[in-house]
Amino acid sequence: MEPVVSDIKKMIRKYRDRKGALIPLLQDIQSVYGYVPRGSVELISRELSVYPVEIYGILTFYSQFYLAPRGRHVIRVCQGTACHVMGGKEILDYLSDKLGIGEGETTEDGVFSLERVACLGCCGMAPVVVIGSDFYGNCTIRKVEELVDKLRSGKAG
Repeated sequence: MEPVVSDIKKMIRKYRDRKGALIPLLQDIQSVYGYVPRGSVELISRELSVYPVEIYGILTFYSQFYLAPRGRHVIRVCQGTACHVMGGKEILDYLSDKLGIGEGETTEDGVFSLERVACLGCCGMAPVVVIGSDFYGNCTIRKVEELVDKLRSGKAG
């Protein structure tokens, strides 16, 4: 979805006179677009008299923010100690090869993004993969291959 200046200006107006509103404003923009478009940073800077470097400082400090569009399906592979020992690194490497992207990247068709996660707190189910909001424990390469194939074909439910 392309950013619409008038929509972003409405969001900015909502927060204009609030102290400490920059993070909630950026969260609102990201909730609409899935990331924070560069043009919105420039607009916020002008409208709220905030230096762009201050906005980018927030966007790059907090891992919740994204500066580029992400895939329809975001795949997170846990790399905590238990997951790593139980095969999480091999799963991450496999997915990177299968999808043709590295960590933090999105496939050209916009279907998948791949992320490394330090720890998901599901050590008893290691290795763990999260796709969207669905957790998959005791993963194997075969299991993630089947999941990705189902998502790609549109047969996942």
